[in-house]
Amino acid sequence: MQLKPPPPPPIDPRQMTLLRIVAAMAWADGNLAEEEVAVMLDRFSNLFATTEEQRRSLRENLREYLVQNIPIEELVPRLGSTEERELVLKLGYEVISSSARTPHEEKINEEESAAYGRLVSLLGFSPEQVKALEMEVDAEQHPGGLIEALVAKLTRFKNHA
Repeated sequence: MQLKPPPPPPIDPRQMTLLRIVAAMAWADGNLAEEEVAVMLDRFSNLFATTEEQRRSLRENLREYLVQNIPIEELVPRLGSTEERELVLKLGYEVISSSARTPHEEKINEEESAAYGRLVSLLGFSPEQVKALEMEVDAEQHPGGLIEALVAKLTRFKNHA
């Protein structure tokens, strides 16, 4: 019996490229954590759909595509704009920092860090641009905003120095 690929989701090829690059970040350590899936489904359904019904349907459709692991080197050249490149970097960072494989492991493990480094290199952002985009993600993830995000980052640094 031959397996059929899932039907294409109701998103355009540009949006599919974004999804696949971020999914590749999540797969970097060989493990697709449920927290990573949740972040991707939430972010992409909010980006690509306008109503709650569309978001719910899109989350169902996109789940099947997250299991595909396509090398980012094939995908990044398809990005057209600076906004798309920034979005991919921010979402990739958010996804890899959303979970750890074990309670004693860093949120971003060695494999994810290496894949993220490749992504940064392929996107061509300066270290300053990368830090600014990461700070935006950190600020969004912490309810107290930028100050709490910076404190959390400094605490993590201090605890691992």
